[in-house]
Amino acid sequence: MNSEPGDEGTRPPSGNRVLVVDDDVALVRALAINLRAHGWDVTTAPTGAAALDAVASARPEVVLLDLGLPDMPGLEVIAGIRGWTRVPIVVLSARQLGDDKVDALDAGADDYVTKPFVMNELLARLRAAVRRAAPAQAEEPVVVAGELRIDLARRQVFRSGAEVRLSPTEWALLEVLVRNRGRLVDRKLLLHEVWGPAYSTETNYLRVYTAQLRRKLERDPSHPQHILTHPGAGYRFEVEPAGPPEPAGPGPAPGS
Repeated sequence: MNSEPGDEGTRPPSGNRVLVVDDDVALVRALAINLRAHGWDVTTAPTGAAALDAVASARPEVVLLDLGLPDMPGLEVIAGIRGWTRVPIVVLSARQLGDDKVDALDAGADDYVTKPFVMNELLARLRAAVRRAAPAQAEEPVVVAGELRIDLARRQVFRSGAEVRLSPTEWALLEVLVRNRGRLVDRKLLLHEVWGPAYSTETNYLRVYTAQLRRKLERDPSHPQHILTHPGAGYRFEVEPAGPPEPAGPGPAPGS
């Protein structure tokens, strides 16, 4: 890490919050000193699990993330963060291969800086990431709906305190619905988000997987209170029990 003078007047507004995620104690200490000297409010996390907790508790305006963490791959951390928030993520990594950069950006990172780096450039990239970010909304990583507790950051679902195991496809569908809770989600959008842009007419997939989710998550799958169907239009997730109840549509299960 190299520091250069001459960036006076480019400091962020006082209180801009950055979360530094890295298990290199010396590097984290140096980063924290430099960032605080330039007006940043710094929180640090040495592991992926600690990072996910810190994003929820500290609510940073940007995350500076190393990919080589001791407890989980950095790409999993990005996925966990992206499960519930659009906070900017700037990857800071010694990995310089093109595939690593592509994988991180595809997973949801906003920028990628390789080590060693110039501090002024890193500061500029952090400021740019914050500027580009959409206005922050009141996002919560954990959604409670009756007996259900849905942790979007850790990709876990609990019903009456017991964890419910979902397939990757079931989770992907539930995540889209929960992130848009209270709003109708169009069938075509759901197919694109869960199965990809090549899917637009396979509505039987939606009938099958919503039925599977209801069996696992609803108290009475035949009268769902949270995962609701709008016939011919789409689906909606309601936090508060909905009424009147509706029947769950049957359908043949495609392979997941």
